[in-house]
Amino acid sequence: MSITADNLVWKIGKRTVLDGVSLRAEPGRLLGLLGPNGSGKTSLLRLLGGLKTPSAGRITLDGRDIGEVGRRALAKRVAFVEQHATTNVNLRVIDVVKLGRFPHRSMFSGWSEADEVAVEEALERAGMGEKRNDFWQSLSGGEKQRVHIARALAQSPRELILDEPTNHLDIQHQIGLLRLVAGLPVTSVVALHDLNHAAMFCDHLIVLQNGRVAAAGTPEEVLTEALLRDVFSVKARVERSMHHGRPHIHYLG
Repeated sequence: MSITADNLVWKIGKRTVLDGVSLRAEPGRLLGLLGPNGSGKTSLLRLLGGLKTPSAGRITLDGRDIGEVGRRALAKRVAFVEQHATTNVNLRVIDVVKLGRFPHRSMFSGWSEADEVAVEEALERAGMGEKRNDFWQSLSGGEKQRVHIARALAQSPRELILDEPTNHLDIQHQIGLLRLVAGLPVTSVVALHDLNHAAMFCDHLIVLQNGRVAAAGTPEEVLTEALLRDVFSVKARVERSMHHGRPHIHYLG
């Protein structure tokens, strides 16, 4: 297993945000995290990324407790793209992406050929190679998200964690970004709002409700009419799409 969480509990004061959450993220696969607002998705992602420490339970990377992995080693391995990732400095695209190499460099090391290769590959994979010298403030929302993905890829991670990366993007960039993530040769965990996008691109789904796992499995197993009613409070018809063979949700009035 790439990332494993066993019986995670996360509390803020006396309030329990996550309660007994377990999951397995398979190597090289895309795990989608779904749930209504306030269900605990962002908190779970922060725990998986090592940004927070669980109140109880255990997270492991290839069987090793994440708490035993040093901060620099963890930053080399796990890349986290936040929901509202931004920068107020008007850097060039390539300079933003170069920030992803920070965990791999020491205070006295110069810029290496390995750094250069990692940045160039990240730019090309994210489709931002031609905009390498453009300035941050000139980019569209979708382009900015792709730059953040490129910066994360420049870390050369084995795991990529993304918190609702398609929020506030137009549909063209939503589809393009999810297609990009789904095609990456890394283990990805992504929180999503759009259930049809989750069905199209994710290999496995976890649904949270009030901090607990309400369902887990393939999109076909998870996205049922009963779950949509009970967890998301919507009436819907779920059918297999004739276009991509995955479940497609038709919302009813």
